[in-house]
Amino acid sequence: MTALPIPTMSLVLLVGTSGSGKSTFAAQHFGRFETLSSDFFRGLVSNDEDDQAATPAAFEALKHVAARRLRAGLLTVIDATNVQAEARRDFVRLAREHDVLPVAIVLDVPAALCLARNAARTGREFGADVVRRQQGQLRRGLKGLGKEGFRRVHVLHGEDEIAAATIVREPLLNDRTDEHGPFDVIGDVHGCRSELESLLGRLGWTLLRDDTGRPVDAVHPEGRRAVFLGDLVDRGPDSPGVLRLVMGMVRNGHALAVPGNHEDKLVRALDGRKVQTGHGLAETLAQLAAEPDVFRTEVREFCRALVGHLVLDDGQLVVAHAGLKEQYQGRASGRVRSFALYGDTTGESDEYGLPVRLPWADDYRGRAMVLYGHTPTVDAEWINGTMCLDTGCVFGGKLSALRYPEREVVQVDAERVHYEAAKPLEPLRAPGTSETRADETDGGRAPSPAGRPAVTPASPRRVPGLLPIEDVTGKQVVETRHHGRVGVRAENAAGALEVMSRFAVDPRWLPYLPPTMSPVATSARPDHLEHPDEAFAYYRGQGVDTVRMEEKHMGSRATVLLTRDPARFDAPAGWRGVVTTRTGRAFFDEADTATFLSRLDTALEAAGLWAELDSDWVLLDGEVLPWAVKAEGMIRDWYAEVGAAAAGAFPATLTALAAARDAGVDVTDLLARTEQRAVDAAAYTESYRRYAAPATGIDDVRFAPFQVLAAEGRTFADRPHGWHMEVAGRLAAAAPGVVRATRSLLVDVHDDVSRAAGVDWWQELTGAGGEGAVVKPESNLTLGPKGLVQPGVKVRGREYLRIIYGPEYTAPANLTRLKDRDLGHKRSMALREYALGLESLARFVEREPLWRVHQPVFGVLALESEAVDPRL
Repeated sequence: MTALPIPTMSLVLLVGTSGSGKSTFAAQHFGRFETLSSDFFRGLVSNDEDDQAATPAAFEALKHVAARRLRAGLLTVIDATNVQAEARRDFVRLAREHDVLPVAIVLDVPAALCLARNAARTGREFGADVVRRQQGQLRRGLKGLGKEGFRRVHVLHGEDEIAAATIVREPLLNDRTDEHGPFDVIGDVHGCRSELESLLGRLGWTLLRDDTGRPVDAVHPEGRRAVFLGDLVDRGPDSPGVLRLVMGMVRNGHALAVPGNHEDKLVRALDGRKVQTGHGLAETLAQLAAEPDVFRTEVREFCRALVGHLVLDDGQLVVAHAGLKEQYQGRASGRVRSFALYGDTTGESDEYGLPVRLPWADDYRGRAMVLYGHTPTVDAEWINGTMCLDTGCVFGGKLSALRYPEREVVQVDAERVHYEAAKPLEPLRAPGTSETRADETDGGRAPSPAGRPAVTPASPRRVPGLLPIEDVTGKQVVETRHHGRVGVRAENAAGALEVMSRFAVDPRWLPYLPPTMSPVATSARPDHLEHPDEAFAYYRGQGVDTVRMEEKHMGSRATVLLTRDPARFDAPAGWRGVVTTRTGRAFFDEADTATFLSRLDTALEAAGLWAELDSDWVLLDGEVLPWAVKAEGMIRDWYAEVGAAAAGAFPATLTALAAARDAGVDVTDLLARTEQRAVDAAAYTESYRRYAAPATGIDDVRFAPFQVLAAEGRTFADRPHGWHMEVAGRLAAAAPGVVRATRSLLVDVHDDVSRAAGVDWWQELTGAGGEGAVVKPESNLTLGPKGLVQPGVKVRGREYLRIIYGPEYTAPANLTRLKDRDLGHKRSMALREYALGLESLARFVEREPLWRVHQPVFGVLALESEAVDPRL
């Protein structure tokens, strides 16, 4: 028998050609609900498992279900061919998004056997070329599976190896739920061996020493185990002594340990990698230099083997050096380990040169107790079921431990100041905050040890709901989940502050600002500036198979926040929500807003969406129509004046030129050019008049939603655009006098016929006066080979662009010049704003503090101040 170890929390891809036996293997080794079969999902969406045309929709549904399972921490098996690297890439990305380990099981079966099996199955009359092509793809990809991100790869060659295989489910290294304690959890030691010995003695431990008197182990008469929270080394007088003791305790089963950021850096230094030796590392390396080589090797291997965090006592206790959010507990990924080592940081430095750390514990709502260190404080205090046990021993504070499950804090004072702190130690609580909160007395937090006085903080912490101006002045860096760090220039922040403080709605009611949209790449066709061909090519190059073309309404972008629960937004009773522009301003006055939102509420009720979303509020993105609702002044002052001037000038000019020609003056070329200019001017007037329908009041207003952004507890960027269009259609059917539907078309970017149909649809749309279309990945939020993919590109019609670029833009010389346009900055800005929008929505539904939600919202507004061609 061949044992295949599989992490209990993982995403398993079965890889093999059609007919290799993947479904049989899955049925033998995995549970009924654990396996998601592409055949089964094809049947779900088309009633025919063999309908290959249903494959895109089937995989959309399959990935959605897989994401839901992974979010719940359930082992999930994907039964599909998975022989193409781009197909596997989507699933590796899915695993990473949910912080689980991707695993590949390859069934390498001879082509002849696969063909025979397929021939015996109805609807599987594959030609030999199909199977051989799949097998070639499989063989070419075998060596690169590890580089693709798979943490484990099992390759089974032939029927015998497949038949002999067994699956062994192994818990993740951080899964120590079978360890029930009792524990003594100890905060950052930082080389303070003497204080550690004193603390262990106070906790009732007996030290064991070697022949030279050095402590090398400790035992507790009651069988307790110690848990060390990392940062054993650096800054203090005896890092080797601390390591020797802790390593012995771990080796002999008397202790557990997680790494700190200082151990992480020490390993890199001992590996010979270039690291900065500040913050005490230089002293530790000097101390270790006096130790034998074998000891330094043991230290390196011990620190390297430490697991980022541990889940203990049936999941009731989590230990990590810098703490851990609930969504990361028991998961395994680079970002989980990074959080456990460094916490949640902004990427900025404070006035002391130290990282600005976000107070994740303020918003922690998990069931598990989380014990951590990393950020030294005056005393150990409970916050939302979490406790920081780093009380700055090395800086002259205390060395702290928590007895678990007793929740008793035990401390010893530092013998002296071993290392001068870069900044004064601060308490965790704001001034005036009591030691015990009313909502924490019933198991949420434990009181401080008897007799310990309340701490008077040196400076207040950030107060939820308060937006200090320093949060948004100067250069800003916003950490996003999908696009890394997004920087905001100081000068752009200043402009955004002016708009936000003077004109925008209350920040409590502004959880999102919509991003700018990138235009499609310049068309290669001589008579077009923009064309769908380039949109299809872009997404094809990003690994996207199916796109949705959506009608682009000529209106004004708007975000609608509608609620039945004003308290959720800290708003007064009877408040229904807001309708805001792209810059966060109120779209209507209070009376019209109330009327509009009341009608929209009725539409949601009639369409059954309130019940379906199971939420008391919803956030929608769309267009307010007609364009004149917001742009009436611009139409009158800009476009109409140009049209009127042309209408007044060209007839007289043409008459004069015709008279000159009739009198024998050679004005042929000038007359021809002027006639063409008159035609272009007339086309210009006709173009803008199409969108100048007046709106005399709120009764003339229509809303065309194209995306459900969020509702209570979740966002919807993972829902395919087909779902969003279906929701919009239901609203329009329920209330045609309030909501307008958006026409759309699904296009397979690999299929010539489907692409041609998309082009025809766009030409018909724009030929009838439509502005154009937005082309989006049908799967919605998409990561490509180089990261985040544009959420949509706009393809505007030839005549609509006349409004943007001027009446005569289609003249060959003008069009040639306009084709030389730089889209790079606009594309970059669109992606950054999109990532910031996703981030603000995620933070809002996760109920993060207002300032955390406002940070990416403000970032979007600030980016709008960047210099970019407004015609794009």
